[in-house]
Amino acid sequence: MPTPVHMLARRPLTSAAVAELVALPAAPPVADDVDALDAELTRRGWAWEHERVCDSFLTGHGHVLCSDGRNPFGRADVPTFLVFGELYPVDEEDEDRTSLPWLHPYMDLWARTPGWELDEPSTAEECEATLARAAQAVTEHLGAGPERVVLSDVTVVTGPAMTHRVWRTPTHALVLGPSADNGPYGYLTHLQLSFTPLDRAPGLPPADDEDALTVWIAEHVDW
Repeated sequence: MPTPVHMLARRPLTSAAVAELVALPAAPPVADDVDALDAELTRRGWAWEHERVCDSFLTGHGHVLCSDGRNPFGRADVPTFLVFGELYPVDEEDEDRTSLPWLHPYMDLWARTPGWELDEPSTAEECEATLARAAQAVTEHLGAGPERVVLSDVTVVTGPAMTHRVWRTPTHALVLGPSADNGPYGYLTHLQLSFTPLDRAPGLPPADDEDALTVWIAEHVDW
């Protein structure tokens, strides 16, 4: 029987969007002042984004990108996160499975992002299908499938466990999967591609140690 989800908003991840994300550390550095950043955003066709995720960007591919320090351009030392889906999960511990009406405007905001679509109601299985299609885009760009795949709820506050997939470049980890929204209050969940410097933990745990892998993933998707 399908696992219910109140709402799922999404814009498909493409290999071109993945390529743009992976290229950010090697891009020409941009000064931190607003004028320089505004010029770079205009050149890329990006825009500032302050409602869906504070101090982030809306990329030309229609996804929300945020990074430590608010400046991902030419910065190999900062984690960067590309959000291509937002879901309002059912709280399995809530026996009534009631929806919280005050969360609906937040989901509507994501749904009104240009090029995004909203499924209401939805299912965890459709969330998994969205992640699987995103994984195809990452694989297409990197030329290889993920090194690790694990089903876990380690990075979410509530809702079903979902699949995390891990790739690595020589310098960075890419983790595709769900991650708790820092606001509002963790009730919502991002579907995101995290791009994090490997100096946090360059080696992967043994393939048969799922507990260690989930800890490794949590460290690499932490905002």
